[in-house]
Amino acid sequence: MTSQAGPVVDASPLSPPDVRPTRRIRVPEKLRNLEIFLLLFACVINGGAVVMVQLGALGHIDFGQLALLGAGLSVLVVGMHIALRFVAPNADPFILPIAAVLNGIGIAEIYRIDIEQGSTGWDSTGERQVVWSAVAIIIALVVIIALRNHRVLQRYTYVFMVISGVLLLLPILPGIGREIYGARVWIGIGPFSFQPGEVAKIALAIFFAGYLVSRRDSLSMVGRKFLGMRFPRARDLGPILVIWAASMAVIIFQHDLGTALLYFGLFVVMLYVATARISWVIIGVALFLAGALVASQVLTYVNDRFANWLNPFDPVNYDAIGGSYQLVQGLFGLANGGLIGTGLGLGSPAITPLAQSDYIVASLGEELGMAGLFAILCLYLLFIARGLRISFSGTDDFGRLLGVGLTFVVALQCFIVIGGVTRVIPLTGLTTPFLAAGGSSLVANWIIVALLLRLSDTVRSQPRLVVERYES
Repeated sequence: MTSQAGPVVDASPLSPPDVRPTRRIRVPEKLRNLEIFLLLFACVINGGAVVMVQLGALGHIDFGQLALLGAGLSVLVVGMHIALRFVAPNADPFILPIAAVLNGIGIAEIYRIDIEQGSTGWDSTGERQVVWSAVAIIIALVVIIALRNHRVLQRYTYVFMVISGVLLLLPILPGIGREIYGARVWIGIGPFSFQPGEVAKIALAIFFAGYLVSRRDSLSMVGRKFLGMRFPRARDLGPILVIWAASMAVIIFQHDLGTALLYFGLFVVMLYVATARISWVIIGVALFLAGALVASQVLTYVNDRFANWLNPFDPVNYDAIGGSYQLVQGLFGLANGGLIGTGLGLGSPAITPLAQSDYIVASLGEELGMAGLFAILCLYLLFIARGLRISFSGTDDFGRLLGVGLTFVVALQCFIVIGGVTRVIPLTGLTTPFLAAGGSSLVANWIIVALLLRLSDTVRSQPRLVVERYES
């Protein structure tokens, strides 16, 4: 007797010859289509920002500069999107558009400051920023193509330790090390200069991830309980003491408080994620605060930073060389912007020293207002959220720690820079990711974008149980 309920489909893994899939969900195509839609929207925002700068500062549209500053970056990021369709089809669709719009807004504001300062042609910071953006995006694309699986990096854990150590030592070497604005964090070869510490933070994140995966058990399960928390043994404190000493060395020899805080904070956060022990955070914070307190009493430049932070309007600090003049000018600029800003091209950001680099947040705050800064902060928060989601979606511990480390580098750098500009914490010399002028920072942050894209592609490409509908 023939059943009237319809054909029976074999549920075994091997489907019968006459069973064909009626519909397959093409997830990679959906991801890339969403990405190109967001990229085109980002390109419109970037182009519109350049047009608004020109109308506000010049009174007319310069199509040559618009093509270079607006369309130039658009071609680069769309080219990277096309490459992702072939080499990383499952990559996160939000990371690249966010980085593109932040990079574009930064270029527009740098161009606006160039106009006020009278810088034109290839001597202008804005055009150099476009060139560095091209270099950074090309390097990021090379990283994605060359690195087909992030787990390969774990094999070279201690190689990256050596690389980071060499990069940190380069600025203090005679001959190539350069001191700029009191900080010795640059190396110079001929007319070119580079900040190796920006790349060192990536190498350190890779080293920390590999090291903590291999030593996690001894760091998380052994120790004595005190006040309800398990504290590590004295011999297990070695790693954090070494990183603390290295951070203090950066403060002493390179005069760079922000970089020291970034390196040490990166290690403490990754250590906490690896072990889930709050005691490591307490020890880390106590060590850094103790080191900073001692440095503020012993080192003149650290003491000056704290004095400028606590009493910026004191005439003694305001008029001193390297005093609080920059901080106060930035605060006045933010106040002048108010809620909605003066409008792109209509403010006076150039009166603040280093408005294109250290103080680009204050420049944007003056012309875009609190609302514009809030939108930029939301972009950073979305970037960080996507990075953390990528990190905890993986199945391997190395990938999770690496993703957390790379994401936290961006998060902590934003906090240090924006906190310093708004006088929440003492001012440091770090740059705002993607926004600020500087080739070193752009290259490093676009490499972080490449690694997160590769990590997300690897995570999504892992075998999963897929349920498909079939009919005979």
